[in-house]
Amino acid sequence: MTSQRILVVDDDRDIVRFVELNLSLEGFEVEVAFDGAEAMALATARPPDLILLDVMMPVLDGVEVVRRLRAQASTASVPVVMLTAKSLSADKVVGLTAGADDYIVKPFDTLELVARVRTTLRRTADIRAVSPLTGLPGNHRIDVEIASRAATEVPYSVCHVDLDEFKSFNDAYGFLRGDDLLLMLARVLQDAASEAGEPPAFVGHIGGDDFVVVCTPEQAEPLCQQVVTAFDAAVAGHYEDSDRERGYLEVTDRRGELRRHALVSVSIGVASHRGGDRDHRAVVAAANEMKGVAKTQDGSVVAVDRRA
Repeated sequence: MTSQRILVVDDDRDIVRFVELNLSLEGFEVEVAFDGAEAMALATARPPDLILLDVMMPVLDGVEVVRRLRAQASTASVPVVMLTAKSLSADKVVGLTAGADDYIVKPFDTLELVARVRTTLRRTADIRAVSPLTGLPGNHRIDVEIASRAATEVPYSVCHVDLDEFKSFNDAYGFLRGDDLLLMLARVLQDAASEAGEPPAFVGHIGGDDFVVVCTPEQAEPLCQQVVTAFDAAVAGHYEDSDRERGYLEVTDRRGELRRHALVSVSIGVASHRGGDRDHRAVVAAANEMKGVAKTQDGSVVAVDRRA
């Protein structure tokens, strides 16, 4: 596993050496800079996983460095922990308002320093692991969940959920109303998962209009049927009255031709692992294949892989 990189920035070389030594002993890869301008150059050229940044420095002070980091796309999400000799609340507020994620007051304890670094990295990883729209776990967390279930060899099912005609809905109504539709589907999935009983079903958001539910084989079909029923009941409210009554959307394509599109429906593909040494990626692929089968049929459909 690649070591996480920490950029340590302070004009006090003794502090830099002390921090560099202790973080290196903890397994981190450490880069150092001694003023704000040098820090900006290093962070821009190769964004680190976290920056430990002194407030009072020559050339550019720490607060200005944070502001510039947050203004650049490549460094906007890099977590920053500020090092300060000041303990006044106003100084802490200035740093946090500029975009810092945390602060440590000098002189600091080595254990506290390492704990703050690890906590900030973990919090940042957790934030990046979820969908910014739905708040549901994203791709990495989904893969970990399925892999961990596969490792136990306990039977499980993967349900790949996808919307049909979502692009035409976005084209007709705009992406903001499209986001509302995705949030509705996320709520429907979470409600169905919470009512599925024990063990808890897992719901993740792959991205766009693709979602995943991981549950037991016994939970899978009832849960998916509940999703279809609830989604079909709720989706009508997202259309204008005229479109809903007509039963289709009229959208002009890129050639300027008016085309009819069915109302949005949901397709779900289900595949199960019932024991034995089967790569969890094969189960995911089978669920995706069944989702394709469901999409060939009109309306909301659940297609289950019964080959196993």
